[in-house]
Amino acid sequence: MMSCAPARRPGRSGLRGFTLVEVLVALGIVAIALMAGVQATGALTRHAQRQSDMVLAQLCAENELVKVRLTRQMPGVGNSTVPCEQGGRPLSVALAVRPTPNPNFRRVDALVLDGEQTIWNLTTVVGRY
Repeated sequence: MMSCAPARRPGRSGLRGFTLVEVLVALGIVAIALMAGVQATGALTRHAQRQSDMVLAQLCAENELVKVRLTRQMPGVGNSTVPCEQGGRPLSVALAVRPTPNPNFRRVDALVLDGEQTIWNLTTVVGRY
């Protein structure tokens, strides 16, 4: 009957460990995987913040356009800026009212700004009541 035990080399114990090169390669692979995970987490965080900003901006724009419709008057042509705080964030809504080829309608653009940065743009048409 033959034994399947590994042959022992003279001067070495039966235990064999990892070499320094193998450990460094493994650490390099782990470091690359961790960096990829950190970048993915950062991207998800930025995306969630952007989506939150867009929802708040949409609420501001829709609120201002509903106000224009509820006045039941034809809005005057021109520009105006209205502050809007949503979710504790101070935003502003720039309303631009423009004439249309049909004098019974006006185009109203609501541009939501966070400082100088545009977050959301919403347009509607308002008619005579």
